Amino acid sequence: MSKPLVALLTGAGISTDSGIPDCRGPGGLWRRDPEAEKLVTYDFYMGDPEIRRRSWRMRRETHTLGARPNAAHHAVAALERSGVPVRVITQNVDGLHQLAGLPERKVLELHGSARSVVCTGCRARAPMEEALARVEAGEADPPCQICGGILKSATVMFGEHLDPVVLGEAVAITKACQVFIAVGTSLQVHPAAGLAGLAVDHGARLIIVNAEPTPYDDRADRLVREPIGTALPQLLRSEEVT
Repeated sequence: MSKPLVALLTGAGISTDSGIPDCRGPGGLWRRDPEAEKLVTYDFYMGDPEIRRRSWRMRRETHTLGARPNAAHHAVAALERSGVPVRVITQNVDGLHQLAGLPERKVLELHGSARSVVCTGCRARAPMEEALARVEAGEADPPCQICGGILKSATVMFGEHLDPVVLGEAVAITKACQVFIAVGTSLQVHPAAGLAGLAVDHGARLIIVNAEPTPYDDRADRLVREPIGTALPQLLRSEEVT
């Protein structure tokens, strides 16, 4: 008997145990400092050198690249190693699923990756570590080393569209899975949030693991409110999933 395809939609809540704050949560960065949202808004970033300089300082000071996977990330990777078909659709940009051992091809990063930078002119990419080293060395707003264009994090900023290819793959996986687990996401940011309903519409069991209520709770087969770091590993070891 073949094992069910398990799709996980992961949000900021899965990475808080790794020291990465939830920007939209009750105590999140955007609520504490609305001005900070400008640092990751495309039009502000492209049009204001001072916003870019502040954005680079923020990235240098947050130490996101030093974050390590936690028990929840490792549990997802362990499920994949056990032979269960697993695909992760993530709203996160931290790369922690891959660092935990999940193959790159099995992770769809809806909002891009904070581990790379991209030139807004020639589209050349480079490691974020290299750009931050240049900032550390005194370049407040490091330009592209190939064409001199404006560099930005390879993440989807506010005001930018999701990559249609990545989104299309996410929709295909959602329609094909038998189990859809939404973890640490408010299910309020579209189009990612709509994947939960799409999965149910195509016959998948929906499990929501989140501290706060979501708009899709009434469609879920199971709701889990316990801390993700302990609840998700237990869930992924259970017969509900395997």
